[in-house]
Amino acid sequence: MNETMIALVTGANKGIGYEIAAGLGSLGYRVGVGARDATRRETAVGKLRAGGVDAFGVPLDVTDDQSVTDAAELIERLAGRLDALVNNAGISGEMDPGWVQDPTALDLEVLRTVVDTNVMGVVRVTNAMLPLLRRSASPRIVNVSSSVGSLARQSDPDIEIGPIMAAYAPSKSFLNALTVQYARQFAGTDILINAACPGLVATDFTGFQGPRTPEQGATTAIRLATLPDGGPTGLFFEDDGVVPW
Repeated sequence: MNETMIALVTGANKGIGYEIAAGLGSLGYRVGVGARDATRRETAVGKLRAGGVDAFGVPLDVTDDQSVTDAAELIERLAGRLDALVNNAGISGEMDPGWVQDPTALDLEVLRTVVDTNVMGVVRVTNAMLPLLRRSASPRIVNVSSSVGSLARQSDPDIEIGPIMAAYAPSKSFLNALTVQYARQFAGTDILINAACPGLVATDFTGFQGPRTPEQGATTAIRLATLPDGGPTGLFFEDDGVVPW
């Protein structure tokens, strides 16, 4: 393939998102680093470039319509199309001690904020980037989810799935359900869309608790962003294979 592939990773200034950007860059992609914070964004771009990645900054707040529109226009000017979109930006929402969100005492504003970022933000960004993705010969969309969004695992008493997270976990179930609806809509096209679980990764998101490194957490999303034509779509993956819905 002679033409440079173009990718956008949201929430790419740190953690798993940064490593997804670095991994795609190492494969020869030109990578847009989507992030709200200008200083962190440009620091990440500088670090990626120092490592040999063709990276550029994309000011992007996934909860803001104008910010998302501006990001799409920027990518149009700089690259003209998009081959891979990785919707990585996400938040956990306010937690009680022990990383608990008690559904019986859940602040609806916390739930609203989490859904706005983790679900509506993905729809907002995906739909804004679709015209650019449709210009690609092999467009790929990856929604970074979590196994806590698996209803099958959450409802199985024999599986240790972690603390009750009444805002975050359902937001990922919602994201998974949306991924299926997009896949149905894209049926018969070249667009492949899948959800990726990075596993429990030690980042600031988890208070640096977890057995996996950000590099390990990025591997499934990178694989799904670079699927060959005819690859799977509308599924939920982790390193070991398909995650049950």
